[in-house]
Amino acid sequence: MTQRNRKLIGVFLILGSIIAWLSIFTSVYLAFPPDLPIWILMPYFIVAGMGWLYPAMAIIRWMSKPDA
Repeated sequence: MTQRNRKLIGVFLILGSIIAWLSIFTSVYLAFPPDLPIWILMPYFIVAGMGWLYPAMAIIRWMSKPDA
């Protein structure tokens, strides 16, 4: 597979993973009680906001491999 094809596939994989990540973490957030204090919610928002980077980094690493 050429690097150009990997980049095309990678773009769609990253977009799909972000959409899946948002769906999962939004549904989990909506299950929380509505009156939680911010000091409990803040770690959740940090993990939810930054957690999509790890799958995206793996996909980007795969996309940037040189051609064989």
